[in-house]
Amino acid sequence: MRGWKWKLTAAVLAVAACAHVVHARQAQAQGVPGILPSGCGPDVDSDIAVLRAATARFKDAAEAVRAGYPASTACVEHQPHGAMGLHYMHPGLQDVTLDVARPEVLVYERLDDGALRLNGVEYVVPIDAWTRAEPPRIMGQDLKRADALGIWYLHVWNWTANPSGVFADWNPLVRCRAS
Repeated sequence: MRGWKWKLTAAVLAVAACAHVVHARQAQAQGVPGILPSGCGPDVDSDIAVLRAATARFKDAAEAVRAGYPASTACVEHQPHGAMGLHYMHPGLQDVTLDVARPEVLVYERLDDGALRLNGVEYVVPIDAWTRAEPPRIMGQDLKRADALGIWYLHVWNWTANPSGVFADWNPLVRCRAS
């Protein structure tokens, strides 16, 4: 009995992984204006497509909360450069492991009608946990060091185009609105 359950689980996981890759490739092939192609090369575009497929379910912020990303009401902005938005940070992912499909933070924007829009993600590594001399890397990018926050971080605007770039901190098209 135990053997067939393991084989069935492995088969289900394989099918899910294949579907994930197919959706990622479709997004990459179709292009997403202002996001894909990113201009950073095919490897980065492939990672962004995988990230989009992995985070599509979090367009519903309630789904993000159910998945362990607590809601936030603190919107981060730095005018005139723009805003980042509301950071839903998953405490269980705060370690030195970076996984394209499992970002530590989901970044939302509250719209004029009060709805939340998923704009992107942020990868985070605690500074005190990182023991290497070089910065952590993901998607071919070095994470940035924020000593005041005690983290290494990298934003990826994988759902909303950012004229400042897909990996820029601030998006001039994003605003902080009252809730």
